[in-house]
Amino acid sequence: MDLAERDEGQHLFAEDPLSVSAAFEGSEEIGAARDMARDFLVSLQNVHGLPVSRRVLDMGQLVVSELVTNARKYAPGPCLLTLGVSDGAFEMTVWDSSTTLPLLLAPDPGRVGQHGLEIVMAVCQSFEVHREPVGKRIRTSIVLADDPGGDPAGRQML
Repeated sequence: MDLAERDEGQHLFAEDPLSVSAAFEGSEEIGAARDMARDFLVSLQNVHGLPVSRRVLDMGQLVVSELVTNARKYAPGPCLLTLGVSDGAFEMTVWDSSTTLPLLLAPDPGRVGQHGLEIVMAVCQSFEVHREPVGKRIRTSIVLADDPGGDPAGRQML
């Protein structure tokens, strides 16, 4: 999906060149949310000249997919995805109507599924959950550029 386009049932809001929001109402739109993240990151690099590593392009799409999947799976009604950039980081925010906060399960290699929050927390520099008057808002960020030594920015490899 080009950021200037919108599919039927999906509402796209361009707030400024470095931020975009869209409402998603069906589970079939999870792919559209991933596409929106990819298009936004490509635009940051190609149009705005910001450094976007391949890692951020891949991890950003994964995080958006996980967050929107959970919102569509566990909350009634639409969810709102907002993508932005601030202080050299790609920010992803998802609002949904459920007041139930996400729960990080204990590691269990035998568990099938329900690893999305573990993945998000492992690849993101920050993770915040805020209760809203209606629902909750989850905000994550990933630093756009890797350091010159090849380590993912914001993480130290031990």
